[in-house]
This record gives sequence, C-alpha cells and structure tokens, in this order.
Amino acid sequence: MSAQREMKEKNPWHTPVTIIISVIGVIAIVALVTVAVLQNRPLPKKYKYGIVLDAGSSHTALYIYEWPAEKDNNTGRVQQKHSCKVKGPGISSYASAPLKAGESLRECMQEAKQWVPEKRHHETPLYLGATAGMRLLNMENSAASEKVFGAVEETLQKSPFSFQGARILSGQEEGAFGWVTVNYLDDRLKQGLETTGALDLGGASTQISFVSDQFDGSESLNNSVTFRLYGNDYNLYTHSFLCYGKDQALRLTLAHQTQSGPESILDPCFNTGYTSTRNYSVLYDSPCVSDRKPQNAPQTFTQQGVGNFQECQEVVKKIFNFTHCKYTRCSFNGVFQPLLQGPFGAFSAYYFVMNFLNLTDTSISLDTVKAKLERYCATPWSQVTQQHPDTKVKYLAEYCFSGTYILTLLTNGYNFTSETYSDIKFIKKIKGSDAGWTLGYMLNLTNMIPAEAPDTPPLPHAGYVSIVTVMALLLFILFIISLRPLWPRCSKQPQII
Repeated sequence: MSAQREMKEKNPWHTPVTIIISVIGVIAIVALVTVAVLQNRPLPKKYKYGIVLDAGSSHTALYIYEWPAEKDNNTGRVQQKHSCKVKGPGISSYASAPLKAGESLRECMQEAKQWVPEKRHHETPLYLGATAGMRLLNMENSAASEKVFGAVEETLQKSPFSFQGARILSGQEEGAFGWVTVNYLDDRLKQGLETTGALDLGGASTQISFVSDQFDGSESLNNSVTFRLYGNDYNLYTHSFLCYGKDQALRLTLAHQTQSGPESILDPCFNTGYTSTRNYSVLYDSPCVSDRKPQNAPQTFTQQGVGNFQECQEVVKKIFNFTHCKYTRCSFNGVFQPLLQGPFGAFSAYYFVMNFLNLTDTSISLDTVKAKLERYCATPWSQVTQQHPDTKVKYLAEYCFSGTYILTLLTNGYNFTSETYSDIKFIKKIKGSDAGWTLGYMLNLTNMIPAEAPDTPPLPHAGYVSIVTVMALLLFILFIISLRPLWPRCSKQPQII
C-alpha cells in the first residue's frame, strides 16, 4: 500500500501544477474547436426573390425566382419557385381596351404576394418583358402600344414589390437570354462545359442561338453577342425571325393560299373532315401579312382540311426564301447562319407541339418522325376530336400544321440533317425551372452571373473543423512535452513514507 502511494506521489502527472496545466489545455482545445464550429457552421437559409413577367404574343406568364440571401454576390444558385399563367390572351391583344391589359395581371400578382414572404416584398425586383406580340403592335400602332404599357405599369406600380419597369425585348435579347437560361440551369457556364444551343418558338417569332467560331466580317454585325461569364468568353450567334412564330407562320401559310381571294380552300395542313369559316379581315390583321390582302376578296372563306403531310410541307416551304444568300451560308430569307455546333435545347412551342404529337424522342430517325406526323395528319378530324376531348379545338386543329412547320423550320430553315437532328432535345423544364428567356433576363439585370469565376474556399466546413481540431491537439501535446524539464523538480517535493 505504501509502495503504491510512493509511486503515485513520484508520478509528475499527479502534481498540482501538471493537473492544472492539463485542465487548462483541455479547456483551451474545447474552446478553440467550439469557436471554429460556431464561426463556420452553415447558417439557416434565407432567400431573396425576383419576379419576371413574360408578356408573349399569345399569353402572359409570371415567374418567381429565389436564391440564397447570403450568396447574392454572384455565387448563389437561382431557381424557379413558382409560375402563374395569366388568364386571357397576350397584352398586345388589348390594343383596343388597354386598361384590361393591366387588369389581366392582378390575379397572378396576388399569387406572387402569397409566394414571396411579406418581409421580402419591398426588396423583390419586379420586371415585365414583352416580346414579339408587342413588337408587332409597336410597329403597327405605337400609340396603342404605349397605352397598353401605361396600363400594365400602373397595375404593377401598385404592387408591394420593387417594380423595375416594363419594356419590349429585342429579338436578339430574347434569343441570347434564352441561351443563358438553358446553360445556367444545366451548370454548363459555371463548370466551363460545352454549351447547349437554344431554339425558341413563340407565337410571333422564333429564335436560334448557339456558340460559334465561324463569324466572318460583316456577317457577324447583326447576329453576334459576346459574353464573358465565369471567366470564359462566349461568342454567340443569335437571330430572331419576326413573323415566323407558330401563329404568324400559320397566317403566312393561309395568306399564301388565299392570294386570289377564293371563297374556299382545301388545306393540306388540317385533318381531313375539318371545316372552318375564316374572316379575311381577321386573317390579314397583322403586320406580317397586311400588305398581302387580296383586292375585292369576300368577307369570309371556308377552310376545308385534307390532311396531307407532304403537300402541307410544300405549302409551308413557300413562306421561306431559300434561294437568296449573299453570305457564305444562310438559314433562310438571306440571313447568315454559321454551321450548327453542339447540342441544342428546343423549348416553348417546340416542346408543347412535339410533346402532344409524342415526337419529343429525337433518338428515333428523322424519317420515322416524318412518317408518324404523316399518319397523324391523315387521321380524320372526327377521330382526333374523340381521342382528345379535353383539348381546345383551336389548338387541336393546328397540330398537323404546327408539327409540319416545326420540322420544316428545323431541317429546311436551320439546316438540321438526318445526322444532326438527334442533337436536338425538346425540353420544358431544366431541374425544375422553365426553359425560356425570363431567368436569363433577370440574371442579367441583377448581375447574378459574374464575368470572372468567383473565388471558392479551399476547404469545406467539415474539413476546416477537422484540421483545426488536429492542430489544437498537436499543439497541446507539444506544450506538455515542453514542460518535461519541470517534471524532475516536481518529483523532488517532500515524500511521505
């Protein structure tokens, strides 16, 4: 017993000084690690928001975006939180009753107030961008266009959000921002990956945008945009064809078939058995066709469908000019277009039409796609209506034309071939966000995409804490070892025997 007591009292680790030092060291380590954890722990997520209204030719849609509030300096990922489709037609349709354009937005604005936290309302930017429908109205009647914008702005200024204005986007902007959206959502810009081209089809215009290194002299003056994003340079070819959206293209096709002012036409782009009475004044009430209205035409004409894909394609081709080109290569109507490069995402009406026709799978051959569309066009109208009782007749009647127009535009217009058709992917959403120009527009206006790649921390949070802990333990061990010279003195204290 006395021997154990003697060994215990000779052990320097049992001296008061060493015990005190040990306790202080342990407390220091715990404090250091605690501070490291608290200082660098992930904070509870807080979000900021942005709202964009897409005032298209056929309808208006509202999109709400959110991103981490602590990372709004170009590093937080922006995602779509909610969308709301405004009831009724596009705002350009209210030219004769502009106040209704503003009133049409109120229901979706009420939804936005519910989706964005109230404390964020005053700081949430609100934008409205109008596209080809308002471009056409502005060309036709600028005074009416201004009144529509006035009514829209009055409604949006009364909202609790930070209204940043309403304006008409150029076709080039619409194409470029669509390209930004597609590649941002796919993380291609941040990671410096091969980019995806953008194919956008609206009601009144269509856009094509893709990165190219084949510009030459004056060819690039009206069709190129240069971006520097995340430290990478992108030379973007982008062109918008006004009047070649799905709805205006149908007007062009019908205008071509009614140049002589007939009382009836046999239309190969509509299913067999389909019959409709159309008004000449309504058909030609667009800047895209107004100068072509036949003289002394009757008030109406009867349109009878005969459902023939091959004949329809021949009719559709006549609205394009494939012969005139003063450049090394063109798409149509004498517009320069470099060789297609890389994969493409086709969205908006491209997706909705091809999805209805069950033709979004581009892994099947182009000949197979044409054969399926040919069978659909040949389907009797009575059978089509029976198979799709819940689809509005207006849309249902136009799918044969729309599908034929899309294939003609992509192959004869933009020069996709049987080999490159599979490079197209028909898309509606990317990672939960709608494909379209609105996100790219907001990212640009809020400076959410930096020109240079943002700095990233060398270590993640867990790695940082682990290294701090190991270093603290090593320092403590070294500190104890440094006290070794004091150990003999401590052991020479009076011994109790």
